[in-house]
Amino acid sequence: MPFNPLTFQLNDHVKNKSNSPFVFSTNPDFKLEQDSEEASTLAPASQKLRLQLETKHRGGKTATVVIGFVGTEKDLEELGKKLKSFCGTGGSAKNGEIIIQGITGISCCNGFKKTGIHR
Repeated sequence: MPFNPLTFQLNDHVKNKSNSPFVFSTNPDFKLEQDSEEASTLAPASQKLRLQLETKHRGGKTATVVIGFVGTEKDLEELGKKLKSFCGTGGSAKNGEIIIQGITGISCCNGFKKTGIHR
């Protein structure tokens, strides 16, 4: 979108309920572009998940990180809950990653097979 000097940006102290930086435009043909595209979850057989062992930012403790999930946050949290239950450990699911506490690579692979995901 080209710069329009008549379109004003929002100040930091003003709340914007639509999450858009635009407040007002004098252009009568101006229409706000909406991002209504929702990420859909791939079928379990088409997911290409990878396991990584990491110790970064965890106080020297090792965690198994599952990356490569394509889908909604709700489905990511659901898969994370299943894997945590299957491995018998804690963890979290956020930012497109599932973090499982400890070295649980073999248990995660078995959990993938059980849910129909081929890594």
